[in-house]
Amino acid sequence: MNWPFLKISSYFTAFCLYLVACGTREQTNSVPVTGLDGKELAAAHCARCHSYVGPEMLPRSVWENDVLPAMGFRMGVFSSTAQRDSVYAATNSEAVLRRHNIYPETAVMAPEDWEKLKAFYLESAPDTVAAPVRPSPIRMGLKHFRYREAGVANRPPLTAMVKILEDKQGLIFSDAKGPSSKLTFLNADLKERFSMQFPTTPVNLQVQPNGIHVTTAGKGIFPSDLPHGAVFRLVPKDTAYQAEAPVILDLQRPVHTSWGDLNGDGLEDIILCEYGNEIGKLSWFVNNGRGGYDKRILSERSGAISAVIRDANGDGLPDIYVLMAQGDEGVFLYENQGDGNFHEKRLLTFSPLNGSTYLELADFNKDGYDDILYVAGDNADKTPILKPYHGIYIYLNDGKGNFQQSFFYPMNGAYKAIARDFDKDGDLDIAAISFFPDYVRYPEESFVYLENKGNLRFEDYSFPEASRGRWIVMDAGDLDGDGDIDLALGSFVYFLPLGDTTGLGKKWLQSSPSVVVLENTTR
Repeated sequence: MNWPFLKISSYFTAFCLYLVACGTREQTNSVPVTGLDGKELAAAHCARCHSYVGPEMLPRSVWENDVLPAMGFRMGVFSSTAQRDSVYAATNSEAVLRRHNIYPETAVMAPEDWEKLKAFYLESAPDTVAAPVRPSPIRMGLKHFRYREAGVANRPPLTAMVKILEDKQGLIFSDAKGPSSKLTFLNADLKERFSMQFPTTPVNLQVQPNGIHVTTAGKGIFPSDLPHGAVFRLVPKDTAYQAEAPVILDLQRPVHTSWGDLNGDGLEDIILCEYGNEIGKLSWFVNNGRGGYDKRILSERSGAISAVIRDANGDGLPDIYVLMAQGDEGVFLYENQGDGNFHEKRLLTFSPLNGSTYLELADFNKDGYDDILYVAGDNADKTPILKPYHGIYIYLNDGKGNFQQSFFYPMNGAYKAIARDFDKDGDLDIAAISFFPDYVRYPEESFVYLENKGNLRFEDYSFPEASRGRWIVMDAGDLDGDGDIDLALGSFVYFLPLGDTTGLGKKWLQSSPSVVVLENTTR
């Protein structure tokens, strides 16, 4: 585990005392009281896994009922053996978690210190945290796009992937109904060509010269540490496709796949974000040239959610930018050493409350260097309150690999953003979706188009049908072959929005499309 550097010296001293205490607990089977106050204990213990979160960030009730109990489990603090067993039972991954000691059998802090830590949060936290208010209304109407619905829908829609194919080949989307998951192929007119059943849920797709490669997350897309994910290759058969034997098996809930020749042998390798849940991996699968892949683990932390292969330093070797989204959130660069090894470098660090969801590279200021487009907005865990720091960020590259935040667009529950020159005026616009918008006050927030006006100034727009579905996936590409970039959005309606009073959730269950297309009319 990489230990975050603590800048305040008293906190660093507290942390060293904590390490000494942990080092003695095997001999004494108990942890001595440190004498630190609640704030010092919080800084030391919380920073074992992620950046420090102050009590002011969440309401007292959330700390008391959700976050502190979960924190206690990670520190081996349970009220009884039965409670420990029930925590394991709720994960469906008990054997794996016990093997990795995720919930320690022995508490890592003295009971007196745990009570002081809890008291610090409960006494300092506010009763409520105000929901963010938009600075101005989102403009309604997309002058460059026409709304279209696909001719087939799986109700309730559980769309877990959508992919636009080039050369008027249509699009593909998946439906995540566990062992009854399927992949549906549509033509450019959005009519169904055919569907394929999958025993696991497709979440990523890559068209390669030797077929279509499909990555499946497992027996569903929900949190799991079980190695049920796989990569399949689809090959043409008559007017459809058939799946060959899996190319890669035993993946730990993979959520994103990137392809590229990382070792210069002329063969396409695979970077797999094995997000997992409590545990996971970032893995490099080296193409062995014999139809298979050899696995190399780049990181054994959970939460890898997005990866981009790019030469970051101009040395001619492809490096890997990775967004980590579970606990210790941040952007990491894996620098290619040219000998089959990669050096990890942390570029950005985010709060564990950010709910990081997506990373993309694009040159926004036209200086020849890749900037970072970053999205934060996952709100499905233990802190489902609207957060003012959820939204779309741009971090500009200074040309030396240092990144500085230069733009922020607030967007409750933002899930993905794609930068393209949609209006063909020479600069990068942004299309974004939200899975957790403020449906009561701002339902149009579920899709926002940011039109670039220059110097990182954007005007925001949405469309009247934005609340027809609950958008979780999005892709961009030239669906109709006319030379401009279209968009496809996929709706996922497994559960209703928390506290929904709008009636949208019930409508989605009955009538939400699985996929819609925003057809670009610039050309």
